[in-house]
Parts: sequence; structure tokens; C-alpha cells
Amino acid sequence: MRQKIVAGNWKMHKNAEETEDLLNDLIDKLPSDAPVHIIVAPTFVNLASAVEHLEFTNINVAAQNMHQAEGGAFTGEISADMLKSVGVNTVILGHSERRAYFHENNSLLKSKVDTALKHELVVIFCFGEELKDRQSGNHFNLVENQLKDSLFHLQEKDWANIILAYEPVWAIGTGETASPEQAQEMHGFIRNTIDSKFGRNVSENVAILYGGSVKPDNAREIFSKPDVDGGLIGGAALKAEDFAAIVSAAI
Repeated sequence: MRQKIVAGNWKMHKNAEETEDLLNDLIDKLPSDAPVHIIVAPTFVNLASAVEHLEFTNINVAAQNMHQAEGGAFTGEISADMLKSVGVNTVILGHSERRAYFHENNSLLKSKVDTALKHELVVIFCFGEELKDRQSGNHFNLVENQLKDSLFHLQEKDWANIILAYEPVWAIGTGETASPEQAQEMHGFIRNTIDSKFGRNVSENVAILYGGSVKPDNAREIFSKPDVDGGLIGGAALKAEDFAAIVSAAI
């Protein structure tokens, strides 16, 4: 039985004081014994303090990105070893904003995944189609290629450290809405795609999160779908009450 996962991606929000305030609110509002794996991803500059702040809670900390190199002349970048050194054991890779604004492609993400796994980081691997891909009917092919190009070189054992996060980019901030049925359709396709390469043991155990504007009022219905194992939450993760409601919907 796959455990539900709810991860909050804070993006470029919250300074040090605001981060501490939100973490305190989350500690107060989130159930301490929920059968849900809870993750928050503050900005780089607040990762170390967040790890320390959440040490005795059931809330885990993830980074929003990392560089593929071990180190070197890469001004402004952060390595896997740096993340590990401050107690971060999870990293988000391939987020739609990284792909769109920073031109990260499948080949680059393959390298990032390899480096993260080498350092025993858990990877939340993001992927998904844009509106033009959905409208042209190319969404299944595009998602399949994103998975194959970045993840199909892995060994079966590597999948113990992989969490998938499907982002229908066309349904995020566009006015378009993805139905729970559309979410399930794609999640089922993703699981079948993994099964075709790695077999049932991997496909039935890998968690697939939904990252398409999950909110307190739609979370329960989306999470009830058989192949949806929780969510990667954006805006709603910045409000403790909303994030707590989404976590409760996953129970």
C-alpha cells in the first residue's frame, strides 16, 4: 500500500521571519500522527533553519532544485552534497517553472537525477504537458518521452528514491481546469508506462503526485483516485490552514 504524500513547494516566497512563522503555523495545524508523508520546500537560504525548526516533527524538508555537478565554478548554484550537509534529504527536480524559465531539458534532468541518487537524495521528479500539447492530443506522447529520456536508464533499486509528480501545466494559472478524471487518466497512463519498462513491483510502489492547482475544496476528490498518491502543492502551501486541509484530505 503506497503512502500518501503531500509536498508544499514554496517557490520564491517567504523570507527568514516569514518562513519561521509559517513553519510554526504548520506545526500547530498539521496532525502529528497523520499517515501522510508531509514535505515542505522553502527557499535555499531558509533550508538549514527549516530542518532545525522541524527536527522533532513529522514534517520533512526538500530543496526546490540542485545542480548536476559535484562542485565547481557555477556561481549561484547548490550541490547535492551541500543539501545533505544541512540535513536536506529530498530534492524537487524538473519543475515546470525550471523547464520553462531556465530551459531545463530531459537530458539535463537525467544528469541531475543521477547526481541526486548518487548522494542518496529522494527525488521528486516533475513532468507534464503544456496547453498546446493537450490541445494537439500529444500529451501522452510528451509525458512518456519525459519519463523515458530522464528516468528509464535507472536500475530497479533506484526507484525506491523516486517520487513522480505530474504537472498538467495547461491547468496551472491558465483558467483551464483539470478534472479528477483527467488526473486519474494520466496517472494511470504513467503507472502503465513505468510498468512496461520496470515491471509491476516498481510501478505499484512508486508514488505519483498530482500538481495541478490542488486546493482544499478539490483535494479529497482528486486524492480518492486510485493512481493519485497525493499532491505537489503550490500556492495553497503558503497558507497553513489550506495546506493542513489538503493534508487532511489525503488521510
